[in-house]
Amino acid sequence: MQVAHHSFRQHALRLSDFGFEFPKGLVAAYPAEPRDSARLMVVDRASGTIEHRTVRDLPEYFGAGDVFVANDTMVFPARLRGIKENTGAKIEAFLLRELNSEHRLWDSIVDPARKVRVGNKLVFSDTLAAEVIDNTTSRGRTLRFMFDGSPEALYEAIDAIGETPIPPYLRRKAEPADRVRYQTLFARRRGAVAAPTAGLHFTPDLLQSMTDKGCEVANVTLHLGLGSFQPVEVEDLSKHRMDSEYFEVRPEAVERVNRAIADPDATVTACGTTVLRAMESTLSAAKTLKVGRGWTDKFIYPIHTFHIADRLLTNFHRPRSPRMMMVAAYMGYELLVEAYETAIREEYRLFSFGDAMLVL
Repeated sequence: MQVAHHSFRQHALRLSDFGFEFPKGLVAAYPAEPRDSARLMVVDRASGTIEHRTVRDLPEYFGAGDVFVANDTMVFPARLRGIKENTGAKIEAFLLRELNSEHRLWDSIVDPARKVRVGNKLVFSDTLAAEVIDNTTSRGRTLRFMFDGSPEALYEAIDAIGETPIPPYLRRKAEPADRVRYQTLFARRRGAVAAPTAGLHFTPDLLQSMTDKGCEVANVTLHLGLGSFQPVEVEDLSKHRMDSEYFEVRPEAVERVNRAIADPDATVTACGTTVLRAMESTLSAAKTLKVGRGWTDKFIYPIHTFHIADRLLTNFHRPRSPRMMMVAAYMGYELLVEAYETAIREEYRLFSFGDAMLVL
């Protein structure tokens, strides 16, 4: 990674410290097949060593009493294509989150924004249309769906015509198969507009191999929204404001995680930055995990001290992204730089469908 080799102990890291160049050919447009054949970089924070493995080697790093925490959010087909009723102009609405199920209100981003104004009716199909009732940002609009059925029926109508919201940097159109590809094995709770990508590597056999070793799996929820993929744009990281995302940490996960925290021989591994963020958003006074739910705008960057996860499984993230900064906070900036430079030199596949890194 072509970045300045500065320590955040010597100066506060800034946005420009997280820019790097990468060959466009390393961006994975599709996941590895099978999923657990992806490469795995293993980085040991204590020794500073880097080892090259594959994801299917993960069970070697788990034993009895360990807890693996995954995000069980489910991606929904959030991209709707339609027309303005009065002009027939083509428009796109990217649904971010439901604001009020009773009144069918949704937060969205529209394109082209200059053509979509308050009062416009947007038609997506013969049975699905919405009225624009508010401007929230330059591209943000509040939509009220004109739909008479139940909230569940509205979800079904959206699912029937929506496209899987794969990242634009994949430089390809969404395909029907992406409804499966861009969904993790853990997905149970609908609400995300982007996948928690560390979880994309798992197959039933891989997970079974981990549990056969005595590792327990705990699920938390964080619905990825604008906050997860919106790039940081201010040089002073302390001035960045995250868009809020909904999370839930339930009693079963709390019990399993805190039992592992109390066991000196057990470890807690976070499957991805969304899990880290959810757990760090609901800590007890004793810095253990506690039950919590709500909206978190917590932005984690390299001044943060982590309290729950002993280890982190993550992908290689986009330059200047909140996820990359969170990983830097977790593993240390210099070691992150070394890992990313190594990944590029060794031609690891990058980003959402790319290879993985296990930080010990």
